[in-house]
Amino acid sequence: MKKLGLLPRIILAIALGILLGSFSPEWLIKLFATFNGLFGNFLGFAIPLIIIGFIAPGIGSMGKGAGKLLGITTGFAYGSTVAAGLLAFFTATYLYPILLKNQSLKEFENPEEALLTPFFQVDMPPVMGVMTALLISFTLGLGLAAIKGNTLQNAMNDFRDIIQKVIEKVIIPLLPVHIFGIFANMTQGGQVGAIMSVFAKVFVMIIALHIVFLFIQYTAAGSAAKTNPIKLVKNMMPAYFTALGTQSSASTIPVTLKQVKKLGAREKVADFSVPLLATIHLSGSTITLVSCAIAVMMLQGQSASFSEVLPFVLMLGVTMIAAPGVPGGAVMAALGLLESMLGFNETMIALMIALYLAQDSFGTACNVTGDGALTLLSDKASGKDIKEQPQAVKAG
Repeated sequence: MKKLGLLPRIILAIALGILLGSFSPEWLIKLFATFNGLFGNFLGFAIPLIIIGFIAPGIGSMGKGAGKLLGITTGFAYGSTVAAGLLAFFTATYLYPILLKNQSLKEFENPEEALLTPFFQVDMPPVMGVMTALLISFTLGLGLAAIKGNTLQNAMNDFRDIIQKVIEKVIIPLLPVHIFGIFANMTQGGQVGAIMSVFAKVFVMIIALHIVFLFIQYTAAGSAAKTNPIKLVKNMMPAYFTALGTQSSASTIPVTLKQVKKLGAREKVADFSVPLLATIHLSGSTITLVSCAIAVMMLQGQSASFSEVLPFVLMLGVTMIAAPGVPGGAVMAALGLLESMLGFNETMIALMIALYLAQDSFGTACNVTGDGALTLLSDKASGKDIKEQPQAVKAG
């Protein structure tokens, strides 16, 4: 299993869950339900730690950047991420009633009643709430950026590395087992047919949105650089396919940097902006998160209004700063917001993780490819002010 990538393992887990859930004895399903309960509780415990571990050192490191260029690049990245989320929301709002018509789990008064319960549960209360963790992260991050101290920054970097190891060595490897258990349980409960139909339709819509948003980004970049946007996109294809394979913006930085310089961006700007954008620009991931979140809510017979989703999207742009350069990092960083702002329960979070990870590589590829457009825009917006080589910001 270790030789397989995360995407094949997720697909295999879903297939096996559906297969075995259709004929396995009840005690076996309850065994996996017990694992799911333990894993879900641990995930809830880890969410505040993930938020602090990624946001605080990420904001602190950004404060040591190159002044004007840092502000310009960060502004473009945040604006792009928020715009991507809003595009996904409005598209889902108009298309889902058509695509997902009569496909929900609302025929169960409480969908969780159709699932088998665990043999036992172990409470793992988090050390703090999600909003407390966010406030601590912002306070520490902005404080570190203001005082430019190294002692606490180094400590926070070490804490981030510890949390990243927890994700890499514990959470990500166990996710396929968790997803297997969820789908086995839903199959025996008679819910899996609606879910798989939703998976296919949402997947196609998300890929289409990625392409549309990349077209928007490169139309803007091409206009600023007075270059054919199609030519710019073609030049970034090596970075796109590298990200598709690695599922990591950080791992793709060398290829992205090489291709961005071929677009015509100044070397000094590219050397600074590309590593920074790898940590803070997640337009593709945001499209996926928002699209999947609304689909999961519809599965549960719920709806999402603009007034609910807008704050969620605005917070996503900040919360995913320095999300780890590992597969699934963005959805791990967003779990706290899904719980606190959209009211996701354990079942909805499991569906969300499965939906997101099934196409994580495409979201990462969209992020990375969009970095080229934003670097060109930053290059043009910074004018002739960049004279010295700025210090590159290390990707998360």
